[in-house]
Amino acid sequence: MIRTGYATREGTAADNADACKVYRLADGTVGAAVIDGIGHGPHTSATAPLLAETAARVTAHRGALAGILSAGLLIADDGFDGEEANAVGVAVLVDDAGARAAWVGDCDVFGWDGDRLRRYSSPQVMGEWVRQYGPPVEIAAHYDDWVRVSLHSATVATTGEVDIPDPVVILLSDGVHDQVAISVMEDLAREHRDPQALANALVAAAQADESGYRDDATAIVISMTPQPTT
Repeated sequence: MIRTGYATREGTAADNADACKVYRLADGTVGAAVIDGIGHGPHTSATAPLLAETAARVTAHRGALAGILSAGLLIADDGFDGEEANAVGVAVLVDDAGARAAWVGDCDVFGWDGDRLRRYSSPQVMGEWVRQYGPPVEIAAHYDDWVRVSLHSATVATTGEVDIPDPVVILLSDGVHDQVAISVMEDLAREHRDPQALANALVAAAQADESGYRDDATAIVISMTPQPTT
């Protein structure tokens, strides 16, 4: 049995540029996607739900990689006015065989096994690239907002993929995972076993920084409960 929950909350900068979608096929297969629009351009908040819908539906039918790349095709051109939206995203296919996720940019996928929360994705941002070469953490942190791969330019080679062996899969925009400590997320996962309750709690836990800024925050939680045997 696959149970799902999702939540999104507008930040302090402008209208919500995040979006999420959970799509379920007739056989119970679930495709899900979290999209985080880059900036707040003239099309961003309107396009993000379309990208999430496309990614989730295609994922359910063809897998997470196909879902991410299909969403990317919708914004691969700059558009007539040159201001087409861009975004990052993460998608996951969940069925009886387990879960497989794909992502571009700094949306993340976590797994919860009932004891520990593990981050399975690696943010495709310049800060992560800089860390690989050994500069001080403080220097690398300055580059964490510089996204190296987005949906606009995503290819098979630049899209991350990973299998999730845990019974609970959590998709997050950076408005959650950048503003909520992993220890806090683990505590919330222990407290809330219902996927919808956990999604609500994760989004609510994202707090404003010292300047008062709070990013858009979005979470999808998918729980895979084994079918009872007879």
